[in-house]
Amino acid sequence: MGVFTDLIASTDGETRAVLQEVLDRALALVPDAVEDLSYGTPALRYRGSPLVGVKVSASHLSLFPFSPDVVAAVAPRLGGYALSKGTIRFSSDQPLPTEVLDDIVELRRAEIDTAK
Repeated sequence: MGVFTDLIASTDGETRAVLQEVLDRALALVPDAVEDLSYGTPALRYRGSPLVGVKVSASHLSLFPFSPDVVAAVAPRLGGYALSKGTIRFSSDQPLPTEVLDDIVELRRAEIDTAK
């Protein structure tokens, strides 16, 4: 187990299912990713760089693509979600659409591949 998996195990119900979906989709798209911490956040790393991370807060869940460019690329498709330069906030009641989550992971992977 890793820190991402441990975070999921510490939650329950819909939150657990939503976080598990994030982990499963990311690993399906980037099977070489490994669990680690990035900036103190449970994350997946790919080729030594943070791919995506998640955090659980009292009022929401956060996805960190570790890239303002990735957030900006998907922002037009995330009306109704709270966004900042490096964070997408969502909830178990309003999870990220699968196709947007996939695009986030694929865009971030492409950034890492280009930089390496």
